[in-house]
Amino acid sequence: MKKSYIIAAVLAVAAAAWVISGQLDGERKAEAQKPPAQLSVAKQVPTVRVRSQSAEQRITEITLRGRTEALQSVDIRAETYGRIVELTIERGAQLKEGQLIARLSPEGRPAALKEAKALREQRRIEFTAAQKLSKKGFRAETQLAEAEAALEAADAAVRRAEVELENTEVVAPFDGIADDRMIDRGDFVELGDNIARIVDLDPILVVAQVNELDVGRIERGAVGNARLITGLEVAGQVRFIGSMADPQTRTFRVELEIPNPDGAIPDGVSAEVRLPVGQVSAHRVSPAILSLTDAGEVGVKTVNPDNTVQFRRVQIVDNSPEGVWLAGLPKNVTFITVGQEFVTDGQEVRPVPEQDQTPELDQETEPNAAPEQDPEQAVEGSAS
Repeated sequence: MKKSYIIAAVLAVAAAAWVISGQLDGERKAEAQKPPAQLSVAKQVPTVRVRSQSAEQRITEITLRGRTEALQSVDIRAETYGRIVELTIERGAQLKEGQLIARLSPEGRPAALKEAKALREQRRIEFTAAQKLSKKGFRAETQLAEAEAALEAADAAVRRAEVELENTEVVAPFDGIADDRMIDRGDFVELGDNIARIVDLDPILVVAQVNELDVGRIERGAVGNARLITGLEVAGQVRFIGSMADPQTRTFRVELEIPNPDGAIPDGVSAEVRLPVGQVSAHRVSPAILSLTDAGEVGVKTVNPDNTVQFRRVQIVDNSPEGVWLAGLPKNVTFITVGQEFVTDGQEVRPVPEQDQTPELDQETEPNAAPEQDPEQAVEGSAS
C-alpha cells in the first residue's frame, strides 16, 4: 500500500515538472522571437529640408493713407456787375487758358470809355500847351505840374474804363475742367458772385500725412506709388514735404505728383500711398518658415556649418505676393524650410536640400519615431 503511494507521488512530481518545463520553454521562445532593441533609434539625427540663399538689396517703404487732390481748384467770381448775355460752357467741359466762359451785358461801359478817352485827349493838348508856355516863361512851374497831373488822371480814367469793359468777359484762368457752373443765361450778377468752378487735374496730387519719425526719411523727388480705392496703381514723384506739423495731429503734409493727362483720376479718391525711405539688405522667404518663441519673438531657424540648429530673430521690413522680406540676418543663410517645427535651437540635424525629392526622405516620419513591428512577429508574440 505504501509503495503505491510513493509511485503516485513520483508520477505527480514528474507531471508537474513536465508542465513547468513546457511553460519556461515557451517563454524562452517568445523572448527569442522579440526583435532586439534598436538603440540607434534614440540616437537618430532628424532630417530637415533646407535652402541656402544670399541677401538682396531691398528698398524699404512706409505706407500711408491719403486721397487725390486737384493741382488747382478755383471758383471764378464776377469782377463787375451785369446781366449774363452769353454762356459758352457746360459742366465737365474741357477748358483752355483764356477761353471765354461767359459775357456780361456792357451796359454804358463803351460810352464811359469813349468819354474817358476824349477827356484824356483834352488833357494831353492842355499839357502840351503848358509845356510850350513854360519854356517861354509865360507859365509858372506849378501850372505846368497841374496840367501834367490832370493828364495822368485822364490816363488812369481811360484805363479804369477799359478794365471795366474787359471784366464783362469772363475767361478761364488756366487749362482745366469746368467742374461746376453757378449761373445761367439771363441771370444778373453782382461784383463777387460765383460764376463757375475750374479744376486742374493734370497732374493730380495724392496727399498724405506722415508722422514725425518718418518725415525726415522722405526725400523730395523720390518716386512713390499709390493704389487708389478703385484698384488703379499709379506712380509719381514727391513734390512737396511740409515743414510745419499739423497742430492737432502732429503730422506733416506730403504730396505725390501723378501724371493725369486724360483726367481719368478725379479729385477726392481715397488712396494707399507707399513712399521709399531707405535701402536694406534683406532675404525674401515664405511666411510658412517663420517661427515664434514663447516670448513672442519672430524669427527663423537656420542650420550652421556644423549642422546644428540656430534660431535667429528677424525684422519684417516688407511683404509682397511673392513672400516676406527679412532683415537682421547674415548675407548668406541656410534656412530650414521643412521640419523646423520638430527641432530646437542647438540640436544636431541632417540637412537635405529642398530640391532633393528622394522618396525615402518624403516618407520620413517625425524625428525619433520608433520603427513599425513586423505583423507576423506581433502575432507570434501574442500567441506565446
